[in-house]
Amino acid sequence: MSSALALGVLAHAAEAPPTVAKAQSTTPLRDLVKEALQNSPEIRAARKEQEAASQRIAPAGALDDPMLEAGIINLPTSSFRFDREDMTMKMIGLSQRFPYPGKRGLRQDVAAREAESSGYGYQETLNRVVREIRTACYDLYLVIESARLVEKNKFILEQFLRIAETRYSVGQSSQADVLKAQTQLSKMLEELIKLARERPMFEAELNRALGRDASAPPPLPEAPQLRPVALPLQSLLEAAVRQRPQLLALQSTIARNEKMLDLARKDYYPDFDVRFSYGQRDNMPDGARRSDMINFTVAINLPVWRDNKLAPRVTEAQAMREQASNMYRAMRNELAMKLRQQVAAAEQSQRAAHLYQTEILPQARLTVEAALAAYRVNRVDFMTLLDSQMTVLNAEISHAGTIVNFNKALAEIDLLTGAMVQ
Repeated sequence: MSSALALGVLAHAAEAPPTVAKAQSTTPLRDLVKEALQNSPEIRAARKEQEAASQRIAPAGALDDPMLEAGIINLPTSSFRFDREDMTMKMIGLSQRFPYPGKRGLRQDVAAREAESSGYGYQETLNRVVREIRTACYDLYLVIESARLVEKNKFILEQFLRIAETRYSVGQSSQADVLKAQTQLSKMLEELIKLARERPMFEAELNRALGRDASAPPPLPEAPQLRPVALPLQSLLEAAVRQRPQLLALQSTIARNEKMLDLARKDYYPDFDVRFSYGQRDNMPDGARRSDMINFTVAINLPVWRDNKLAPRVTEAQAMREQASNMYRAMRNELAMKLRQQVAAAEQSQRAAHLYQTEILPQARLTVEAALAAYRVNRVDFMTLLDSQMTVLNAEISHAGTIVNFNKALAEIDLLTGAMVQ
């Protein structure tokens, strides 16, 4: 095999597309997100929770059901007749409890804040599922791309093996060169086995995020791109505080607990029970007419058990308010920390990917070409050639990894800032 032919093999292998792409077309990320929004059980559960919470608002401010009563009053046991005693009557009555003014509105406000928090929880679930889909797609792509690169490298090493065998057969190199090439090929096979073991794990994770059955065929993700993105940390922090659903849900919880505190303080005021009844009386035994009677009463509960009933409720509401406020501050601090980490990771990956693309990979490929040409004229040993080719493989896999890490960091940033699904 001539040196020019060997260089041609390298060029052909470098341009070879992944074999899996010939059998299955890629699915755009936006289509996968759309599928998850429709089919994910997590999203459906969060949506139903939001719907349930919204249905609790109106009942929270409604009055209790009125009480209807009917009976007999003052019936003498000596005769069991309705015309003997003046106060014997058949009674029907209606009663209604009216909470102290402001209580119903506060109860409705509490339910409204809970529904608002559930709505933000639904939005957070959407964003989290989208993040999981993006991450699973990127991880799956990296495994597939790594397998393609290893296959390509295996093909090149097979050409190197043939060159070494040819040179060994004519006494121009030692048998050690052939054995080294065979050993390196075995390592490539081992790497392919490892990648084949990892691929189903990421496919299963992607199917889970999409809401697909475990036995359903997984999609083939698109290749992530390395695109220029401005990542001003302060602007991202402000956006996160303004629109991150998890933070907004905590704000709603704080507002809810404020209303709960106001409601607990309102319990120091009594509620009112209003009762109206009508009593029908029979005529006297001599036929004289008796007038019917009506009753109207108003009763109030007496909130006298303050120390062991009402005061603990107020203290509880105050503690819950402080707890929600501290959780909000802790979440803001944690969000700022994670956002700073992900911005740094994205910027580092972006710089590393650019360095691989513009300097490391071109230099490594030129080194392989030079080493191959020098090996044919006995100017370098076979190990130098193998090391040069393995450097290319490692650089190509690292390049793909930096692009994946860059996009995964962007997915995390979108989740942290609440900018995924509006």
